Amino acid sequence: MDWLIDSRLRRQQLRPPRAGGIEDALKNLLAVQSQEFAYARWSLAQRCGNGAADGVGGLAARVEEAVADGTVLRTHVLRPTWHFVHRDDLDWLMELSAPRLHQGNKGMYRQTGVDAEAAARSADILAAAVAGGAHKTREELATVLGNAGFPDKGLGFIYLLMHAEINRVLVSGAPVRSAGGALKQTYASFPERAQQDPSVGNGASGAAGRREASLGQLALRYFRSRGPATVNDCAAWSGLTRGEVREGLRLAAEVSPGALASFNRDGMDFHLAAEELDAAASAAFAGRSPTSGPDAPKIDLIQCYDEYVMGYSQTRNHLGGTAPYFGSAGSPVHVVLLDGRLAGWWRHDVSGGECRLDVRMDRPLDADRNAALEAEAARYGAFLGMPVKLI
Repeated sequence: MDWLIDSRLRRQQLRPPRAGGIEDALKNLLAVQSQEFAYARWSLAQRCGNGAADGVGGLAARVEEAVADGTVLRTHVLRPTWHFVHRDDLDWLMELSAPRLHQGNKGMYRQTGVDAEAAARSADILAAAVAGGAHKTREELATVLGNAGFPDKGLGFIYLLMHAEINRVLVSGAPVRSAGGALKQTYASFPERAQQDPSVGNGASGAAGRREASLGQLALRYFRSRGPATVNDCAAWSGLTRGEVREGLRLAAEVSPGALASFNRDGMDFHLAAEELDAAASAAFAGRSPTSGPDAPKIDLIQCYDEYVMGYSQTRNHLGGTAPYFGSAGSPVHVVLLDGRLAGWWRHDVSGGECRLDVRMDRPLDADRNAALEAEAARYGAFLGMPVKLI
């Protein structure tokens, strides 16, 4: 499926036209998986352009500032894992996700004693603990819950926190640095950080109206930023059912007529931004990449949870290339792309004011591809604002 690559790289802003800044990049993607905070910062920054070093210079600090001031929030949404979401989108997206997240956690709630009464009582205690801008670390909230007779460690504690996140009681606060310099997550009041009371957004009144508006918005933004993609791809990414995604596509067509288009290939229906249709469809039926040609090779260092990977399930095999998704034992887990295809693995080690990049390619690089790798390493150094060395 090489014909998918150029459209996806372009729509995800890994190729021009890039985003004007961190907020634009996040709003385009709607949600960005972020359990590895240091690498997730890069997922946003590498989609930015129009500045020094292709727009990424010093953006590591800018992402941290956006998380600190609450423009970018980090919480469990869509699937039960961490995501970055823009403040403007989190309330409606969390309301849409909550029923599926609670259903998925149901067995663990039962196992850990998080019943309706425990969830409600602990939520009140947690809300009071973080009210008025009193951001607290996980350890501080453990003490608060422990003093009230709730679990202060283990799965019982973790699922009380997650329940409060899903119910829009807690959300990420301003990170704090540990003694070793690593950023630590804090928790804050959802209404204070999202700057709205729960469920007032997305331009509709009443739960049914809000849900319809949210389904349409999610489908529109998913397929415009990640298309060509299938209903199954979107369902796996969003945590919604295939029926809900199809309903979202119908609603998106009503709200924004002509914004999305579709075509069938290999027995699958693909949906995408309408302006991409001619290039993607013609390339698909010709069996080629739409912009393949004599351009210089391009290497991208992306995190293994990047939306270019995690945004798909049924059609993730578009990655192609010569390298398997997972390297051998002991290899780095993050992904090197060569012209959009899997070609190796990488990780960073930041210490002493220098970043050392451990990059392992699946096969030796020629001069042009080695130059492309050095250029991407320099771009990563500009992002961090420090010297970088390939090892």
